[in-house]
Amino acid sequence: IFFFTDKGRVFRKKGYQIPEAGRTARGTNIVNILQVEQGEKVSAMIHTRDLDNTDLFLTMVTRNGTVKRLPVESLKNIRQSGIRALTLEEGDELISVLHTDGKNLVLIATHDGMGICFDEDDMRPMGRNAAGVRGIKLRDGDYCIGASIADMDKNVLSVTENGYGKKTNVREYRETKRGSKGVKTLKITEKNGKIISFKSTNDDKDLMIITNNGIVIRLDVSSISLMGRVTQGVKLINLKDNNK
Repeated sequence: IFFFTDKGRVFRKKGYQIPEAGRTARGTNIVNILQVEQGEKVSAMIHTRDLDNTDLFLTMVTRNGTVKRLPVESLKNIRQSGIRALTLEEGDELISVLHTDGKNLVLIATHDGMGICFDEDDMRPMGRNAAGVRGIKLRDGDYCIGASIADMDKNVLSVTENGYGKKTNVREYRETKRGSKGVKTLKITEKNGKIISFKSTNDDKDLMIITNNGIVIRLDVSSISLMGRVTQGVKLINLKDNNK
């Protein structure tokens, strides 16, 4: 498993080296598994065995809309203390990492409800210390919250901070050039709130939603309404007392 942190560093660990625990257990603090620095958080995990495959890439997306494509083979030799996978600008952080094969379309969504779909070949592969290029042009105050591969056989699932959500067919996201403003992916109102999660999925999957006070619910993705891009979604979970 590759563990990517918000600071742009990556660690590698065998899955069996992580202690197994029951559902109600507190788990093991990440600092006991990885040599992360104080305040550094794991923002993405990628499971792979194909470290010698020259046709596989890791596509990284930052909060400020920067993207970078890194060949998987460049992460073959990672020391215990981790290595840099991405050089970040001041105030930026890594939010998402995708496993891509050179032929994928990449989807990025923002907190204020914008989305962009572009060909990963718009990003040339770069070395570990490179800073990347612009993926989406953000409006003032907006930031990226998630990224996914645009699989035409799947739907895009968007969930908002007030517990609303919807599915939208991937084909509604027309392909544009990397670095543009994108298109509206969800109609944001005071009732539904802004987007906090975004991913492509099949109807045979389950969705687990967790609130900021630790309440978890599980839904069939097939039970969530399929709607157009410019809609506000339906309620997926009832929230109390200003929970998000």
